Amino acid sequence: MSLAEVDMDVSFKYADEFGPFKVIQLHEPSLSLKAALVVDNVAMGPSIGGIRMAPDVTIDECFRLARAMTFKNAAAGLPHGGGKAVICADPKMPKAEKQAVVRAFCQGLRNEESYIFAPDMGMDEECMAWIRDEVGRVVGLPRELGGIPLDALGATGWGLSHAVDVVAEHYGISIQGARFVVQGFGAVGKHVSRFLIEKGARLVGVADSRGAICDEKGFDIDTLIELKEQGKSVTEYPDATMVSADDLIEQECDLWIPAARPDVIHEGNVQRLNTRAVIQGANIPCSKEAEAYLHQQGILCLPDFIANAGGVICASMEYHGATQAAAFDAIQEKVRRNTEEVLCRITTQSVSPREAATALAKERLRKAMAYRRYSLFSTAPHFL
Repeated sequence: MSLAEVDMDVSFKYADEFGPFKVIQLHEPSLSLKAALVVDNVAMGPSIGGIRMAPDVTIDECFRLARAMTFKNAAAGLPHGGGKAVICADPKMPKAEKQAVVRAFCQGLRNEESYIFAPDMGMDEECMAWIRDEVGRVVGLPRELGGIPLDALGATGWGLSHAVDVVAEHYGISIQGARFVVQGFGAVGKHVSRFLIEKGARLVGVADSRGAICDEKGFDIDTLIELKEQGKSVTEYPDATMVSADDLIEQECDLWIPAARPDVIHEGNVQRLNTRAVIQGANIPCSKEAEAYLHQQGILCLPDFIANAGGVICASMEYHGATQAAAFDAIQEKVRRNTEEVLCRITTQSVSPREAATALAKERLRKAMAYRRYSLFSTAPHFL
C-alpha cells in the first residue's frame, strides 16, 4: 500500500501490546510531499529511528521498520523507543528540491517530541544538518555541527564486524580467509567490507543498485570505494565477473550480508543461498518465510536488530553527548553481548534466531513498560 492509498484501518492492522503508539501522515501539495511517521513504543524514552526516502516506500514498510527499531533499541539497552519515518520521493532529486522537501517534512513534525530524527536510506548528514537548522531534534549530524558522522565512520559496519566475530567463533568459522558477499555497497556495506577485510576475510561478491560482480580471488576494497566515490558502479571494477543482482545469492561463501532494501531474501530465492550464515546488515532484509527456511536448513540468520544496531547505538551516544571513542566502544560491547546472548538461546532453548532475539527484546521492553502508568509512553515533562 502506497502512502497515497493509506486508510484508517492501516494504523490498527499492526496494533498489539507494544504499539504503535502514534501514526502521523504528512501531505504538502505545494512540494508534492507525502510522508508518514510511526512512533511505535516510547516506554524506554523518546524514539530514535531513521528517515527513509524512496519513491516506492510504503506504509507497511514504515510500520515494520518502526517495530524493528523498538526491538533494536530495547535489545541494545538504550534509553529510547522505536520509530520510523518515510518520505515518498526520489532521493536523487536536485539538491534544492530535496532540501525544500526535507525542511517541510521536519517542520510538519516540529512539535512531535516523541521522535528524534535520524538518517536512513536516501538521507545523509547534510540532510540531518538541514533538520537541525529547522527543529534541532536530530542525530547523525556532520562533525562540524558536533555530530559523530556514523555513516562516514561506519558505525553500523563496525557493529556488524563484531557480530561476525562472535558468530564465527560460535560456529567454527575462521575469519582469516573467510569468504563473504555483500548485497548493497552503501554506507553499511562498504564499511563492513572494510572491517572484515582488515581482519583477513575475502569479499567474493558485491552488488549495488546497478548490478553485481563476483571473484573468488576477492576484491580490493580501496578500488571499490574509489569507484563509488566517483559516482560509478561496482560493476566497473576491472576484470570482475558480472552477474545479475538476483544471481548473487548463489555465490558460494561463508557469510552473506544483505545491506540494502527490505525482503531481498524471500520465499522465491532463499533456496538458492549458498552460505553458512546470513548476517542482516539492512533492516528487515529477509521475509519471515525465508528466515524459517534457513533455520530448518541449519543456516544461521542473525536478525537485523541484533546485528546492525551499531548505527542507532552511535546515534544515541551522540544525542547524549558521548565522544566518538565512547560510542564505538559501546557498539562493540553491546553488539557482541547481544549476539552471544541470542546464539546461546538458540542452542539452549532450541528456538530460531528470530525467536531468540525477539524474546530478548520483549523481556527488556516489558520490564520498562511495567514502570509506566501507560504502557507505551510516559507523561513526565520533556520525557517525550
